[in-house]
Amino acid sequence: MRISPFTCRGKMSVLSCLRSGSSALKNASNAGKCMTLVKREMGSHGPAKMFITPSRWQWHKFKDMFHFYVVLGLIPVGLIVFASNVLVGPAKLAPIPEDYVPKNWEYYSHPISRFLARYVYTSHQQDYEKYLHFMYEENEKKQMRLLEKKVRDLMAERGDTQAYYYRPILTKYHQMVREQYQNLKDTRGL
Repeated sequence: MRISPFTCRGKMSVLSCLRSGSSALKNASNAGKCMTLVKREMGSHGPAKMFITPSRWQWHKFKDMFHFYVVLGLIPVGLIVFASNVLVGPAKLAPIPEDYVPKNWEYYSHPISRFLARYVYTSHQQDYEKYLHFMYEENEKKQMRLLEKKVRDLMAERGDTQAYYYRPILTKYHQMVREQYQNLKDTRGL
């Protein structure tokens, strides 16, 4: 019988031999020299089972990217808001000189609102003029549609139109027709 480096010795060895299975029971007479199955455990704490779980790599990557972009956005915006509130502060009312016409962004009190009104948003006057232009264009389209409808109705009522229409022809066919016409003209004298 072959003896492994893990041999049973003492009382505990006999119990482990009995527990290890039928091969140890067969060799119970050789209690000092029985073979035992030794399970190797790394760390030997906790259960010897490994549970397969989904990876949390995507979750950790999402958290990292979310924190990175939040910090990348919040810190500069926070600094800008803090600096505009502390260094510039809100606007104060003052009398307007006689010849001065205030700009549209000068009516806002907060510096960030003034900046947005000046460089990002359109003024009320510009919005109104864009609306007027839109209404003018729509009115022109309406007038053209009414005129086209009137022309079609008059053509249908009177029946005094030849209703010409354009039919594109290819150049090679046009050349063939011209050559045939030239041949007819030359032969018949038309």
